[in-house]
Amino acid sequence: MHKWIMFVVFTAASLLGVYLLTFGLPEKPVDESANLPEGTVLINLQASATDFSFGQDEFKVKVGDKVFIKLNNKIGIHGAKIDELGVELSADNPKSEELDFTEPGEYLIYCDIPCGQGHSTMNAKLIVEAA
Repeated sequence: MHKWIMFVVFTAASLLGVYLLTFGLPEKPVDESANLPEGTVLINLQASATDFSFGQDEFKVKVGDKVFIKLNNKIGIHGAKIDELGVELSADNPKSEELDFTEPGEYLIYCDIPCGQGHSTMNAKLIVEAA
């Protein structure tokens, strides 16, 4: 009986190994901020319809930082808009933009594409702090 169970487990593990070698192992996560120039901050908006969020409630940067803001649609189709800065990220527009801040302030980031029942609450805050 035990030999039969061991044979099944070994066969399943072998098949999984062959499958992964044939179709490729999952890619390792890439640190996107490593490719950015020195002094540049990456804000990665992870838009999801699961919890209708951008991954975080607040994103903080400092005056003088060069900010690279990027939209990733994890689940669903979303957009990200910051009216005061003229930023509009979506599938049709650029999914990333570079910003420079010279003064402190707070900016509302919100989803501008109707994406479900929680759409009206899908927002975050970009906080620019004094250097």
